[in-house]
Amino acid sequence: MFTGLIEYVGTFVSLSASGTYSRLTVRAPSFAGALTRGQSVAVSGACLTVASFGEDLFSVDVMRETLAKTKFRSLRPGARLNLERALQLGDRLDGHIVTGHVDGVAAVRGIRKGSEGFLLDIELDSEMSSLLVPKGSIAIDGTSLTIADFKGAICSVSLIPETLKATNLGDLRPGDDVHIEMDILGKYVRTLLGAMIPGEFGRKGLPGAGDNDTPSGLSMDLFRKAGWL
Repeated sequence: MFTGLIEYVGTFVSLSASGTYSRLTVRAPSFAGALTRGQSVAVSGACLTVASFGEDLFSVDVMRETLAKTKFRSLRPGARLNLERALQLGDRLDGHIVTGHVDGVAAVRGIRKGSEGFLLDIELDSEMSSLLVPKGSIAIDGTSLTIADFKGAICSVSLIPETLKATNLGDLRPGDDVHIEMDILGKYVRTLLGAMIPGEFGRKGLPGAGDNDTPSGLSMDLFRKAGWL
């Protein structure tokens, strides 16, 4: 479990096949030496397991499923990566709950000046955009951010100077890919409602969502009459 508050920005060194896994190596002086073998680290938002480490470098194991859902396979040496170690019990949760399970890759559409800083526009697929909530949370390359606005598949998030300074988001240009993790709380709510109200909230690809044919006393009309919608 992570918070989305980036501790360090490292650089990509290499990605090589190692049996059934791939081995991703990152250069991160002063960060790598604090790791332990088997520890979880969020690398640009993807939760990975430390396989080896030294003073300046560390390597993590990457499964095929992770490669299929991330941009790691297309990284070039020197690319900057956001790094965060797992949350310790008792720490302040200053960001939001981030699992490190990347939902997919989105494309940057632009970065523009807003009234209180910069706005980053990204284009999400229909599955991810269906989970957007005004002023809700989203993790972009592992960074906890607040949704400023969204129209259709385009989501805008605010970037304050501290975020630009402490992460790799200031490097982004239109067309770049970023890792996306939608808010876990929204996923649970939608899945549970999909099970209770078949066809209303179900989404393809979510186990148990919208595939429950058991009759229920709940309906969208009931929610509207109760004033919840």
